[in-house]
Amino acid sequence: MSSRRLILITGAAGMIGKQLQGYLRDRYRLRLMYHRTVLPAVGDDEIIVGDICDLPTVEKAVEGVEAIVHLAGDPKVDATFESVIENNIRGTYNVYEAARRHGKPRVVFASTNHVAGWYEVLKMYVTPEMPVRPDGYYGASKAFGEALGRWYSDAFGLPVICLRIGSYLDRPQNVRNLSTWLSPRDMAQLTWRSIESDVPFGIFYAISGNTRRYWDITATQQVLGYEPEDNAEDYASEILGGG
Repeated sequence: MSSRRLILITGAAGMIGKQLQGYLRDRYRLRLMYHRTVLPAVGDDEIIVGDICDLPTVEKAVEGVEAIVHLAGDPKVDATFESVIENNIRGTYNVYEAARRHGKPRVVFASTNHVAGWYEVLKMYVTPEMPVRPDGYYGASKAFGEALGRWYSDAFGLPVICLRIGSYLDRPQNVRNLSTWLSPRDMAQLTWRSIESDVPFGIFYAISGNTRRYWDITATQQVLGYEPEDNAEDYASEILGGG
């Protein structure tokens, strides 16, 4: 039996999930939860197929794992209320509840910058301690996930890390991304540092070390030990037309 920890990734066929597998496979054994799109297993991967909105299925997926990276849900910023109720709110409840029932593995919850997106509309610098200020149903649903994780941590001792993910892209594509970019390898580092943290609960901005950032990653660096490898500024002249 491998000594590597068994980690569940929900939403494993999504943009982040597909790339994260490659970065984490050497470090952990992976149990990958798919819904409609199922990718081939690699090495000793375990595959679970089912709906995040079905609690018995999620319980089966969670049983025996040491951590959960919860990526499943509707990722669209303009998602409808009906969609986020099922995919983001019910689905996230199912993950926390299944974890509570099955050994309380650490949950790394894929939150979003849109939890506080209205501050960006107002051109304000944002720290994770500021009150949530979502910019739509999607951001509000992720704020619910953060709040529910806080309660599960306080009430049941479930360890939860919420990562407010920025613009996850292979490379920045526009002026906004010069501030908001999160590279795949920085996301991978944030994920394993969250898994291996002993923090009982925390909310952290998840972006690369961008010179122009307006979301505070001080706690991400000091508490999680995050050392970003990428900086969108390396692409600034290309994006701004200066080179």
